[in-house]
Amino acid sequence: MWNQHRAHTSSVCNGCRGSLCIFSAHLFPHRRHTTGPRINNDKLYKFTYSTEVLIDRIKGLPEDSAGYRISSGVDVNLVWRNPNNDDDQLIRIMIKDVKIENVNERPAAKNIFKGKHSENIIGKEYLSALQRPVVLQWTRGKVKNFYSYKNEPAVIQNLKRGLASLFQIQLHSGAAREVDVSGKCNVTYHARESQVTKIKALGTCEIKKTGFTSHNELLDVSTKVTSATIYVLEDSFIKSVRAEENHVLSLNFRQTTNAKIVSKQKLELKSMEAGPRVIAGKQVASVINTLDSNYIAVPLVAEPVKTECKNCPSISEHWQAIRKQLEPENLSKAEATRSFLSFIQNLREATKEEILQILRSERNEVLPQLVDAVTSAQTPASLEAMLEFLDFKNGSSSVLQERFLYACGFASHPNELLLKSLIVSFKHHEIRETVTIIIGALVKKLCDKGGCKLPAVVRAKQLILGGLDRAKKEDDVKMYLLAMKNALLPEAIPLLLKYAEAGEGPISNLAATALQRYGISFITSEVKETMNRIYHQNHKIYEKTLRTTAAAIIFSNNPSYMEVKNLLLSIGELPLEMNKYMLSLVQDILHFEMPASKMIRKVLKDMVVHNYDRFSKTGSSSAYSGYVTRGPDASSTYSLDILYSGSGILRSSNMNILLFNKNARLHASQVVIEAQGLESIIAASADEGEENLESFAGMSAILLDVQLRPVTFFQGYGDLMSKMFSATGDPMNVVKGLILLTDYSQVIQLQSGLKASAEFQGGLAIDISGGMEFSLWYRESKTSVKNRGAMVVVGNIFVDSFFVKAGMETSFETEATLNFISTVQFSEYPFLVCMQMDKIESPFRQYVTKYESLPSGKRYTSRKGKVKLLAGSEYPLHQENSNMCRKVFSTQSDSSDSWF
Repeated sequence: MWNQHRAHTSSVCNGCRGSLCIFSAHLFPHRRHTTGPRINNDKLYKFTYSTEVLIDRIKGLPEDSAGYRISSGVDVNLVWRNPNNDDDQLIRIMIKDVKIENVNERPAAKNIFKGKHSENIIGKEYLSALQRPVVLQWTRGKVKNFYSYKNEPAVIQNLKRGLASLFQIQLHSGAAREVDVSGKCNVTYHARESQVTKIKALGTCEIKKTGFTSHNELLDVSTKVTSATIYVLEDSFIKSVRAEENHVLSLNFRQTTNAKIVSKQKLELKSMEAGPRVIAGKQVASVINTLDSNYIAVPLVAEPVKTECKNCPSISEHWQAIRKQLEPENLSKAEATRSFLSFIQNLREATKEEILQILRSERNEVLPQLVDAVTSAQTPASLEAMLEFLDFKNGSSSVLQERFLYACGFASHPNELLLKSLIVSFKHHEIRETVTIIIGALVKKLCDKGGCKLPAVVRAKQLILGGLDRAKKEDDVKMYLLAMKNALLPEAIPLLLKYAEAGEGPISNLAATALQRYGISFITSEVKETMNRIYHQNHKIYEKTLRTTAAAIIFSNNPSYMEVKNLLLSIGELPLEMNKYMLSLVQDILHFEMPASKMIRKVLKDMVVHNYDRFSKTGSSSAYSGYVTRGPDASSTYSLDILYSGSGILRSSNMNILLFNKNARLHASQVVIEAQGLESIIAASADEGEENLESFAGMSAILLDVQLRPVTFFQGYGDLMSKMFSATGDPMNVVKGLILLTDYSQVIQLQSGLKASAEFQGGLAIDISGGMEFSLWYRESKTSVKNRGAMVVVGNIFVDSFFVKAGMETSFETEATLNFISTVQFSEYPFLVCMQMDKIESPFRQYVTKYESLPSGKRYTSRKGKVKLLAGSEYPLHQENSNMCRKVFSTQSDSSDSWF
């Protein structure tokens, strides 16, 4: 090398005279390299090489991590040098003396590699393939071609690619677009003296990716990646290479559920000795053929590796093992959700025939849960199986069909095929309403992912927009409005405004609540002008529920000074209970520091607006918001709005739970109970504009941003009387089932050639029910909403090289119950109202399992867990409510002791 370098220097100096040459060398000491590293003729370079991978939590200690190290010797020699270009070389790289071991010292009992030879672990065929040499065409430090053998096992070929990628280098500082095992990536080089540092931007790498992420960012997983390689050079050749990359994954709404993958490579020159002579020739192809005619040029980018589950149960065996956990009485337990998640993983590998066999052999009580799981698998096979099993032409299985449709609405990564299938099902009348509503939800999800121009999405938009425009029957209008409430299409806003302002009763309110769900950027001046006309009744009389929704839209979307002033001036001129509700709404905005609070405070400086008479109105309606949880990763709030008629009967009860962080929000749940036209049962007068309303009570729910089909308690006076005299007091179920919340699956190509898999699944078993009870005898009504759920999130991160598997499972689970009860005593005015919202004591369990295993069955496992009990609590509402509750309960205790 020294002789070659000296010859090169003298040839440069031949063109200059003595001292001038020395002068120029001192003048440009850091001149940019135009050459790359070079390898000497007839020398064998002997390196030691190791690649290791570690998996743990972010704050885990290296010695506690799961992982392994593959170490070996590596021989490198020059095969050919281009006679016309010294920087164009063919180099041969051969791995030898392979060992697989723990990264850190382990006691013998915890060391699965103890006493195992490499051939026993890797297998004779794989080891032989790993030790077959590869050839690189190395030009100015860049790997121009990678020559290997055809049909080698992908995992072995990728390991060789990982080693070969270490030879991808440039000797001057600057940015480049470079191909290696990770793909085509942006890299930045920093060169100084004998050291070069390469920073690879892994996020820019172009490589075929598989997997999926969750639709809502809040439920998804965040990743941070870094990659750095340090080269030390000596005599224009590589003396050592150290590479490290880190992949950090964390659940967005709970970042303590996380994982870290650390991959390292180390290549060190140990000695040089006489090596094989170079091959003479002018063309690379002829030299490669002379070397070994079996060599072919293969891409340096890693190829996919098909993984097969060894010793895994069949889909039917898995189902039999978990079916008891999915029986209806067990659904509120975390074990049901955990079983649901594990079964989805297995369903994703199953064929249509295997899935159909299980569906057709099952009994009614667990079939709905099986439908949840199969639909949530979201594979072509699972969808085909469901469509064939349910047979939408036959209305006899409408309960299961609706369960399937809701699972489609909650799909974590829906595709065009799913939407097409639902459009085909649209014509079947029995479930047409639910199909239409869920089509709206899928349109929103696909548009959010940039799929608004997909043919099926365009067709679906035409279906619901055109349907709403042409609808004549009230039920059809409601159906399309509910679909719009999910789809939130910008082009639907003019239609929604038309129905909100000109529609009647429930239709107007439904259109307004759909507008309420749009983001602030869509609430134009035209929308706010319409809401102002509705609230202030400029053209006609409107129901209180519609007017209060219009006020909420104005307050939530950058209200102007005059808009706020006019809203506040109206308080005192409204029906009694609406006065009280609007006053409570303003106080809630101020108390909770909502965006409109600044403008309200500004308006309240005007004493015409801010006077005692206006702000001392009595009544029982209320609006209140508070925090369920506040955390560094995510927070959740609840809001409870209750509006009564002047006679003391509930008009609307609206309970919301929102989950949010600095980047995203999720409408976790909304349960609205509405009633109207009930004054006749207590011989009371209806409020203005509500004299001719039909007797009705029902419930509507939004779950995880999806509007569900509303449930009717009764409709019409006859139905009301029938239900009152036959009522059992039992709540009516609104939604029950298993939902896939978080669904993240990615294959991570490591620069060592190994592949890591990261999977996070989160599931929810949910049971929301609600009811209304009347007692004419005690002149009392009670509204109740019960939310029960069990949530489980499981993250499984592993590296499987076929001959060794190492990984970590991190999980948490909880079971929770949230109750809301509103009791009204309307024997006198102002009537007594007590609202209670409480969370039942619930368990919280967290587990971390790390493992390493060999195909032989030898395994090391470390499991740690934490269990704690989360205290129950009653959520605070306003002080006035607390005072009323004391009166209501004292009245109830008095009446319970009286004779009749």
